[in-house]
Amino acid sequence: MKIAVASGKGGTGKTTVSVNLYRTIGKFFDKNIRLVDCDVEEPNDAIFFDNPKLIEKKEVHQLIPKIDTTKCTFCHKCADWCEFNAITIVKNLEFAEVNNDLCHSCGACSVACEFDAITEYPQPLGVISHFDTGIGNGLIEGRLEIGSAMQTSLIKEVKKEVSQNNSTIIFDAPPGTSCPVVETVSDVDYIVLVTEPTPFGLHDLKITVELLKDLKKPFGVIVNKAGLGSDDVYSYLNKQNIEFLSDIPFVKEYAANYASGKIFENIPAEIEGTYMDIAEELMSKNLPS
Repeated sequence: MKIAVASGKGGTGKTTVSVNLYRTIGKFFDKNIRLVDCDVEEPNDAIFFDNPKLIEKKEVHQLIPKIDTTKCTFCHKCADWCEFNAITIVKNLEFAEVNNDLCHSCGACSVACEFDAITEYPQPLGVISHFDTGIGNGLIEGRLEIGSAMQTSLIKEVKKEVSQNNSTIIFDAPPGTSCPVVETVSDVDYIVLVTEPTPFGLHDLKITVELLKDLKKPFGVIVNKAGLGSDDVYSYLNKQNIEFLSDIPFVKEYAANYASGKIFENIPAEIEGTYMDIAEELMSKNLPS
């Protein structure tokens, strides 16, 4: 079973929910569980585990085309074939250049070129790390190369690292509703949406709900930091007939533990009980594998 934890807004507690569900399910329900950090621009899952052991670390590269202007006829065919407008050709100036930040390494330009003027060379995309967390099958983390805009490409590579031997996989998705989120949730069985009872939280929740409806993905909502803000988010969930999984109360002392990276220490009984209930609900769902 593949479960993604997502949120339309950053800072709602998506990572908190991800690591706590991973811990709770791994401890009480399924020891054959894996956590995958797909928030490749800001991967934070590993910092909440005591001395996670690095098992494997590998660099990931993407192939970037380079145009040899001594062979190029400046026919513009490669630029016409490029779906991402990454190639600029100015025939009068005999100018041909690839914008690395826009290139998605699809290879179309190489196929289009009839004059052998395009070659591809590897450029760092990021790093994928495997950690033993002491829970289940551990953690896989993607960390994007600084300056790269290819989050989606790295997330695809991260997901390839996930063994099919895991009976439960939790994907910690990036915040928002853009392409990296779509890539993360594209093949999961269920999405846990995390929101907060604030106007910004509700606004971004509505956008994310519309996205998941378009993707035809089943989902439920957790309201984190319950007790703050207003009840508008609950009214929205009820009016839209959206599955409400639970709310997690705001506890100042627990928030302080989070800030110091000690999320598994002195967990308030009411919060631990809430995660047990959510985990039990998720594990009881008859979802496709």
